[in-house]
Amino acid sequence: MTQKLTVCVLFGGQSSEHEVSRVSAASVINNLDKEKYDIVTIGITKSGKWLLFQGPVEKIATGEWENGRVVKAMITPDATIGGIVRLDEDEERQETIATIGRIDVVFPVLHGLYGEDGTIQGLLEIAKIPYVGTGVLASSLAMDKIYAKHIFKANKIPQADWEVVFKNELDAMDEVVKRIENKFSYPCFIKPSNAGSSVGITKAHNRAELEEGLKLAVQHDRKILIEEFINGREVECAVLGNEDPKASVLGEIIPGKEFYDYDAKYNDETSQLIIPAELPEDTAKKIREYAIKAFKALDCTGLSRVDFFVHKETGEVYINEVNTMPGFTNISMYPKLWQATGLSYSELLDRLIALAIEKNKQE
Repeated sequence: MTQKLTVCVLFGGQSSEHEVSRVSAASVINNLDKEKYDIVTIGITKSGKWLLFQGPVEKIATGEWENGRVVKAMITPDATIGGIVRLDEDEERQETIATIGRIDVVFPVLHGLYGEDGTIQGLLEIAKIPYVGTGVLASSLAMDKIYAKHIFKANKIPQADWEVVFKNELDAMDEVVKRIENKFSYPCFIKPSNAGSSVGITKAHNRAELEEGLKLAVQHDRKILIEEFINGREVECAVLGNEDPKASVLGEIIPGKEFYDYDAKYNDETSQLIIPAELPEDTAKKIREYAIKAFKALDCTGLSRVDFFVHKETGEVYINEVNTMPGFTNISMYPKLWQATGLSYSELLDRLIALAIEKNKQE
């Protein structure tokens, strides 16, 4: 009988996507094959504490997991492949009891800051533990929308025009606004350079909304991306693999609101996911090719969801962004796209774990 692999699922985190991470992680845990894997769950609180959780999975999704008995945990390279140190406080003896357990692979189901930006990936590499997903450089590049745009431009992948505004420039708000208005017509998008799940993004239809959008975006990052408006359909492609990545069928999002913001993604039941997207075959082929090109250009491994706009009038394709740890909730596009391509949720998780171990052996 093949020995089970021990998979550590990391969830929570300190980003604005903490709640989404918990729901994604619960879905991942429920779909991991228990005949193949022993599962260790570690939650990271909003204050940054690492806690080992051994209770019901549903309490992860609801946030109740922190109310049960949890113990401190940390990741270490001390075990054969990697390990988790469990720290139990013994009040009677006034000492800490440490227990080291082996980890074969970490699945960092963490979105946004400190999860998708290369920081957790760097920690896991220092600990010499294989992990699911993209490495340090690719994670940080994809997370930073401005630097990703430079990579796309260098690789001739079509995208919306953009302008960069820094936090200190907002002291002269009138000058910034005039600069943007000289470059773009309304509407335009305002985005924090480093944020996921459309957090802090607004669509400005006039000067007042532009100023408010800038003030909101700077709460999430010191770098702000201003983007021209593309009157497009929102189409997404899932990419899977290391050296030879494959692209899924495409999905289209029809937002219940004016654009697919955080609320539309996770709270608005009127938003629709259309799989497969109804597109001309040559357009679909072009999107899949651009998705793999962007994946390789950023040096991604494991997985990414690549988002595009298809202009409603011209049919032209524009890349929007690359998400290196997309949502894994029951309504998330990434697992749904692979299900439509012929890979079940559990098989997808098997493949991601295998890719993580394969990548680790090559390094």
